[in-house]
Amino acid sequence: MTQTIDHVALLPAYLAAGTAVLVLLADLLVGRRGPTLAVAMIGAAGTAVGAVLVGRGADRETFCTIDGCSWLATSRGALVATVFAVLTLGVLLLSGPLLRAGAVPAGEYCFLLACSMTGGVVLGAAGDLITLIVALETLTIPLYILVGLRRRTVASAEAAMTFFLVSVVATAVTLLGAALLYAVRGTLHLATLAAAPALDSGAEGRLGRVAVVLLLAGLAFKVAAVPLHAWAPATYDGAPLPVAAYLSTASKLGGVVAVIAVVVDGLGPWLAVSGPALAVLAVLTMTVGNLVALRQTRMVRLLAWSSVAQAGYILAPLGAAAAIAGRDADALSVAVAATVAYAVFFVVLELAAFASVVALRPPDADGGEIAAYRGAGRRHPVVAAAFVLALVGLAGLPPGLAGLFAKVVVVRSLLDGGAGWLAVVVALNAVVGLAYYLRVCGTLYAAGEAAGTARRVPWTVGLALAGATAVAVVVGFAPQTVLDAVQL
Repeated sequence: MTQTIDHVALLPAYLAAGTAVLVLLADLLVGRRGPTLAVAMIGAAGTAVGAVLVGRGADRETFCTIDGCSWLATSRGALVATVFAVLTLGVLLLSGPLLRAGAVPAGEYCFLLACSMTGGVVLGAAGDLITLIVALETLTIPLYILVGLRRRTVASAEAAMTFFLVSVVATAVTLLGAALLYAVRGTLHLATLAAAPALDSGAEGRLGRVAVVLLLAGLAFKVAAVPLHAWAPATYDGAPLPVAAYLSTASKLGGVVAVIAVVVDGLGPWLAVSGPALAVLAVLTMTVGNLVALRQTRMVRLLAWSSVAQAGYILAPLGAAAAIAGRDADALSVAVAATVAYAVFFVVLELAAFASVVALRPPDADGGEIAAYRGAGRRHPVVAAAFVLALVGLAGLPPGLAGLFAKVVVVRSLLDGGAGWLAVVVALNAVVGLAYYLRVCGTLYAAGEAAGTARRVPWTVGLALAGATAVAVVVGFAPQTVLDAVQL
């Protein structure tokens, strides 16, 4: 059967993959750091523009069979592609000092980031489990190398190996779940899976429930949800700082998009199984993340455990399906919108936090001890102010209005879904999180400066920090715009 391919729907993927190819050619033909980095940044910006243009039109689909379509160019997919492209652009800006210091090879670094961006762009448009898993691996596999790309650093190699081994197991579990689901349903298209009735009894019903649990377990790794979270702190701390920023934002966003696609778009008939599982994951993840973050003394490890806790908040709205009221179509739509909105707010604030760390540290250094940031508010008042804004936003306090609105949206979606007990857990964990966020804020302005003098912040890092902070402020004052964009 000959299929008509909608090239307009595929435009963001073409631009992202083309960026990776152009980066390779620039590195081969020119061999200089500046042009290679410029090509990567222009390509990321072009991908974001292409995704916005496609998202402004009507929904499109391609690679269709009688069972369904493998590529769905919807407004939500366009938003996901845009966020991935903008995050990649921000991380490339943060990487300028690292590349100038010669700590990592520019060509390989920019190529791998562009490949990972391509996976993220495809992920948002995936209409079947095969496309989704391949896109998720395309997003993740380049990160194994990026984490270990810092030369002559044992911690970087250890982090890459840890990330690789755990990820391989998680991928195998995800594939096994998909295979079992195919054995039960005979299809992997999400729309067809969602339209089929649930199998509540018999061997097929039991096999289907096992498939759902395996899929959720494999995808929980990508979100760094407890108990599949232990890789995150060591990996973030061993990776170059810009790569840690990408892991904490783009990689987590990819996991969230995959969970939504599988649970809501594909496994709607099994919400009685996936809802309680997600509720348990959310409670464990936010609680463990917050409690362990209280004991951290290294900055990147604190941000890593913080991102684990934030993953719990992101998953919480989907956990509302544990209650019968949460499986209603309207309540489920609100839950999905809350999850995507919180993820968008989180990645913006997290990128601003990591940009502040990059600005305050030497180009080829790691995140260092939290004590090393003592007095940074006097040495770099503007950077410290942006850092505080990002931290209080992650904590859900004003003036970080983006983070405050995000938590309100999550709690409201839980109440609408009849999961009031989960809303209480979210509120209690938010209070616990205040302790370590405010501790870092206090350290930045504590008396008695740590050793070191003020350094000039590289313009690329300053631009990334200013952009992330500006976006956080704008969406904080106009949060309904983001919420409207992610409505089903």
